[in-house]
Amino acid sequence: MGESGSSKKVDWCLKKAEKELKEGTKHRGLVKTEESIEEARKHILKAEHNLQAIQYFDSGGFSDWSMSAVFYCIYHCFLAIISKFGYESRNQECTIAVVKYFKEEGKIDLETKFIEALENYDDKERHETNVIEKREQYTYGTSVSVDNKEEIEKNINLCKDCLDKTKEIVFK
Repeated sequence: MGESGSSKKVDWCLKKAEKELKEGTKHRGLVKTEESIEEARKHILKAEHNLQAIQYFDSGGFSDWSMSAVFYCIYHCFLAIISKFGYESRNQECTIAVVKYFKEEGKIDLETKFIEALENYDDKERHETNVIEKREQYTYGTSVSVDNKEEIEKNINLCKDCLDKTKEIVFK
C-alpha cells in the first residue's frame, strides 16, 4: 500500500487484528478474507433493513433513533463494499479507512459525501451535516425527536443513494 493517511490506517488495522488473533482474542481490526459477494449481499440487506428503520422510527414517534439507523445503513453499505474485496472489519474507523483507500486507489467510484457522513472530525472540523455528529446528538442528548422533517428526508435520500452506489460497486 502507498503512504496516504488512509493506507497507513489500513496497515495499522491489519496489524492490530493480526496481533489480537495471535493473542487468541477476538480481533477489533481488519483481516483479509476471501472475496465474498454473498457476505456483501447480506450487508446490503442489513443496510436496507436500517433504511426501513429510519422511516419506522420516525412514523412511530422515535425519530431520535432515526439518526442511528442512518449511520448503520451507510455503515453496512461500507461493510458490503469491503466484503466484496475480501476484507472483514470489526472496527468502524478501519472500515471507513478501507473504503477511503479503495476510493483513493480508484478501485471504487464512491462520492466523498458518503465517507464524510461517517468520518469523525475534531471539534474544529465538525460538520453539522455529519451523520456521526447527529447520531451522537440524538443518542447521547436528551432530545426525543428530530424536529426537522426535512433532515430525515435528506438522510433517507442519502441512504438510498449510498445503497444504489453500493449495489453498483458490489454487483458490477
